[in-house]
Amino acid sequence: MEITFSLAEIDNAAQQILAQNIKKTILFHAGMGVGKTTFIKALARQLGVKDMTSSPTFSLVNEYETENGEILYHFDLYRINTEEEAYDMGLDEYFYSGNLCLIEWPEKTPNLIPIDHTSITIKQLPDGRRHLTVK
Repeated sequence: MEITFSLAEIDNAAQQILAQNIKKTILFHAGMGVGKTTFIKALARQLGVKDMTSSPTFSLVNEYETENGEILYHFDLYRINTEEEAYDMGLDEYFYSGNLCLIEWPEKTPNLIPIDHTSITIKQLPDGRRHLTVK
């Protein structure tokens, strides 16, 4: 699936993703500043999360509750230096918890990521829109 959208259309794009057969673990691939966190916030809004306020860059993981009481974990692994560090912090337990895990910078922990996952790649287009590919 591929979607091209402007920031004004981001909530609609998030709805389209959630309507697909996505896995509980979703990996986000994009360069710095392309909009991973912004898109994750849109997904969370569509799931009824009310308190989504910040990127977990310094805490590594934020936990939110959806409107139907499910747990959503948002990870920003940018500051992880080694996979061993991530393992020692118990990140794999989150990944295999059965809860929705939205992971920025998953390439930092390739051996901890569940095999059964969805990958989303976001690219910024010259006109400012984003092109999103789901695999």
